[in-house]
Amino acid sequence: EKPSATETSTESSRRGTVPGNDTPAGSAEGRPAAAPGVHSHGAQRSPESIRSSTERIRRVMPGAPPSPAQTSGQFIDRTFSNAAGTRAYKLYIPSAYAGQPLPLVIMLHGCTQSSVDFAAGTRMNVLAERDTFFVAYPEQAQSANSSKCWNWFQPANQHRGKGEPSLIAGITREIISAYHIDAKRVYVAGMSAGGAMATIMAATYPDLYAAVGVHSGLAYGAAHDLPSGFAAMKKGTSQQMRQLAKAIPLIMFHGDRDTTVATINADHMLDQWLQGINDGRKPAGGAAVEQGHVVGGHAYTRFTYRDARGQAIVEKWIVHHAGHAWSGGSSSGSFTEPKGPDASTEMVRFFNEHPRK
Repeated sequence: EKPSATETSTESSRRGTVPGNDTPAGSAEGRPAAAPGVHSHGAQRSPESIRSSTERIRRVMPGAPPSPAQTSGQFIDRTFSNAAGTRAYKLYIPSAYAGQPLPLVIMLHGCTQSSVDFAAGTRMNVLAERDTFFVAYPEQAQSANSSKCWNWFQPANQHRGKGEPSLIAGITREIISAYHIDAKRVYVAGMSAGGAMATIMAATYPDLYAAVGVHSGLAYGAAHDLPSGFAAMKKGTSQQMRQLAKAIPLIMFHGDRDTTVATINADHMLDQWLQGINDGRKPAGGAAVEQGHVVGGHAYTRFTYRDARGQAIVEKWIVHHAGHAWSGGSSSGSFTEPKGPDASTEMVRFFNEHPRK
C-alpha cells in the first residue's frame, strides 16, 4: 500500500475508553464526561537519545502546565492513507532538529479526545522540545467511531497489517522515511482506548517499536466485540489471555480508583507481558516494590521487574486514590490528574533506557 501524505504547519480542544460508537466516555467519578478522568475542567540536547530527567522517586513533584515558550518547535498537520482508510495526525518537530537521527514517540489518545487535547494534557511536546525527539499523535476518525475511540475491541483491529494497526504503523513508517528518525528508538504509548491500542501495536509490531507505555489500558486481545469490551473494562478479561510472540519493554500506569477501566486490567497486562518475555530477558526474581508520593498529591506504588543484568523490563505504577486520568498531566488537557506522578516524564525516561536491540 502506498502512503499518501499532506501537511500544513500550525502553531503549537478537549475531551478516553469506551469501546462503543454510541456511548460517550464516563468520568472517573461516574459523571457525564467532557473528558476521560478526574478533571473535566530550550537548549539543544544529545540527538542520540531522549535524556532522562526524573528526580529520585520519593521526591516527585506534580506536573506543571506547559508554556508556549517551552514548545518552540513546529506542530504540523499530516494525513496518511492506505487500504484500511485515512487518518490525520499531528507531528511535533523539535526546534533543535537539524537532520540528526532522533527518537520518535507515537501517542494514541483516548475516546472523545483529539490530538491537540492529548498533547496539551500529557505535555509530551514540552518534553520533546527539551530533550529533542519527535512526537506524533494519530487521530481516530469520527466516521470510524462516533466517540473517536480506537476500536481495540474488534478482531479486525487486533492484527498486524490490517485495520487501525496498519494505519498507525503506516504513520510511524512514513515519519521514519520523511525525517531522520533513529529506527532503534521508536516508541508507542496511549491512554485508555489509546492505551489498549498501544498494547495491540506492541504485540503486533515488536520489530517496529522498542518499548511501550500504557496508561489506564487493557491487555492485548482483552475483548472480541463490544459486550466483551465493556466487560473487560469493568472486571478484566474473562477469556484466555493471548500469548505474545515477543514482549517488548513495558511501562504502565493505572489509578486504583479508576471506575472506567478497572485496575485489574493492569494485573492482566502484567501477567501477559511477563509470560511473553522469551528472549533471554526473563525477570531474575519478583518485583522490586517502591512506595512514594507526589509532594502535595497522590501516593503511588511502583513495581519493577528486572532481567538478570539488572535492567528494568516491566514497570507497573499504581497511583493511589486516582481515577481514569493521565497521571501528572496538565489540566489544560482532558482526562488528567496533575497531582499524580508524572507519567510522561517517567515514560520518556523508560524509553530512553530501551533502544531496540
